Amino acid sequence: MFTMMLLNLLLGTLVVAVGFWLLWGTVSPVIVAGWALAVGGLLWWRARTITQVWAWSTLVLGLESFAWPLTLMIQLKAASTTPSEDEMGTILSAVVLGLFSSVFWISFSYGLFKRAWGSAVDSPTNALSPPPSVHPAKRNTTR
Repeated sequence: MFTMMLLNLLLGTLVVAVGFWLLWGTVSPVIVAGWALAVGGLLWWRARTITQVWAWSTLVLGLESFAWPLTLMIQLKAASTTPSEDEMGTILSAVVLGLFSSVFWISFSYGLFKRAWGSAVDSPTNALSPPPSVHPAKRNTTR
């Protein structure tokens, strides 16, 4: 079980690091490695199950997807005072794709968190209690 958890932790960290690298593009590999170590530390600290590893990974990936159009707009704004028509098309496609993918990944993360926390609530002690009666108890009334 530990090896599967470790494998998923490494894969989740790799997915988030690749997303960070795609987000920033020209950033130094040392910074990407630092980000990967930070995310790996977060996953090691917060995730207790494989479901939680992927819930946290997809949440960070969704936040990276949301940040992508913002960073692109900042980079293009720094390059020139008024963006050209091609740059405006790039910004539009980044906003559409970035927002679509961020909503997807954050929603996927929400479902994984709900699944992980839902299974923690359904403990074995709850399974031992008798199910509630379907029919209400009949009262014996005499007139």
